[in-house]
Amino acid sequence: MEQEKFAFNNVALLVTHYNRVRSLQRLLNAFKVLGVSFGGIVVSDDGSKPEVVVELKQLQSTYNFNLITTPKNAGLGNNINKGQDAVTTPYTLYVQEDFEPTSIFAEHFKDALQFMEEDKGLDIARFYAYFKYPYTKPYGKGFSEMMFKISPLANNHLKFYVYSDHPHLRRSSFLEKFGRYPEGIKGDLTEFSMAASFIQKKGRGILFDDFTTLFYQKNSSDEPSTMGRAGWRESKNIFALAARAVYLQFKLLKWTADVLFKRY
Repeated sequence: MEQEKFAFNNVALLVTHYNRVRSLQRLLNAFKVLGVSFGGIVVSDDGSKPEVVVELKQLQSTYNFNLITTPKNAGLGNNINKGQDAVTTPYTLYVQEDFEPTSIFAEHFKDALQFMEEDKGLDIARFYAYFKYPYTKPYGKGFSEMMFKISPLANNHLKFYVYSDHPHLRRSSFLEKFGRYPEGIKGDLTEFSMAASFIQKKGRGILFDDFTTLFYQKNSSDEPSTMGRAGWRESKNIFALAARAVYLQFKLLKWTADVLFKRY
């Protein structure tokens, strides 16, 4: 039996899930192997197939989590909202089911939690990203604070992702400050809407500098990612790259206008 080394009793693990019970099992088992425990675990399921829900309930007896279900798929926003509503601890570690913590996660998570407890102005601590956040200043212990700049001269569109749905620690009062996730829209729009609200309400966040070392994102062949991207965005063709450059500058200007003039 794995020994419990890191007990984060004031943090709940919130996992959003949809039809990938093997991935969920790997995630929960990885925390167990690392000796990491939480003050509660909430698994919010977004209308998985009936046979998958049966498997989830079987898994529940092993990992002792609170399973929140819905009769039909209602989208990312609804799934996070109802999951967060079930959290009773002061802090929430939000992770989608296709991630796994690495062997060094717990020590750096402990630092992030300490920062959140000491700095009441911090709203979020991020542990994973696809790309480096473009504008930062050192914060401490391998973390940097993300500094959002509204000026279009700060022309990296990634600046808008000061909030991201990737694994992060946040205060469980997050929805009270930034509003609930919009429901009934696509996942990428849900994420941007929350990012825009985070910016408008002057949220503050830190990101681990070595942001690919605390979590792995695992999409196995039997349970592939449910998110897709347009092929031209991924192409290395010179014309596609030129089109993407123009598209990103258009997106930068549009998102700047949205954050300035649209209410989220």
